[in-house]
Amino acid sequence: MNKIVEVKDLTKVFNGYRAVDSISFDLFEGEILGLIGPNGAGKTTTLQMLLDLTTPTSGEIKIFGLELKANRGEILQRVNFSSSYISLPLSLTVEENLTVFARLYNVSKPKGRIEELLKVFEIYNIKDTPTRRLSSGQITRVCLCKALLNNPSILFLDEPTASLDPDIADKTRTLLKKIKDENGISMLYTSHNMKEMEEMSDRVIIINKGKIIAEGKPDALIAQYKGESLEDVFLKIARQ
Repeated sequence: MNKIVEVKDLTKVFNGYRAVDSISFDLFEGEILGLIGPNGAGKTTTLQMLLDLTTPTSGEIKIFGLELKANRGEILQRVNFSSSYISLPLSLTVEENLTVFARLYNVSKPKGRIEELLKVFEIYNIKDTPTRRLSSGQITRVCLCKALLNNPSILFLDEPTASLDPDIADKTRTLLKKIKDENGISMLYTSHNMKEMEEMSDRVIIINKGKIIAEGKPDALIAQYKGESLEDVFLKIARQ
């Protein structure tokens, strides 16, 4: 498989604290890579550096074979991001919010694309609703629509189902796997739901205190740590 993201010796220091400590990993084309770890392990900081929202203290990031800092605009047109914790302009309707993002990504025929995604995520009925009136689960689904507007080659997903009820979360996971299989999209996926990570991830990286502790296929990690599930592995590492 082709490497689509290459991270080498990535480090971020905040006021002497090493939030991310010289980590290296690759994301391959068509792969879902899970990034898991306790709170404060460095997951979100890593994602922020991959999106060029935070400048690394040192290290190298290449995406599509291009150095991120020198090719930021070209790269970011081909990636997207979703999180349960994104804030959207509250006075705009759902459709207006998505239209703004569609223009930023130069989406052709944005109205049709927006309507298609709203139907896929079962929120077409709220397209004219101001964002301030939405539940957290509805906002999460709007953010997932936003993340798919530009048909990205890479999706960075930070706890994308955290605010969803079990039914919608299950439908979302099924949809994401379908998109990966049909379009060959690559995903870097974080979640504290270990059952979800075990189900979704082709490969998992476990990070703790800014360092990569272990990586491999979920089944292999479960066997390595003599657990019955990925949650057992997580608990063993978190409590060390």
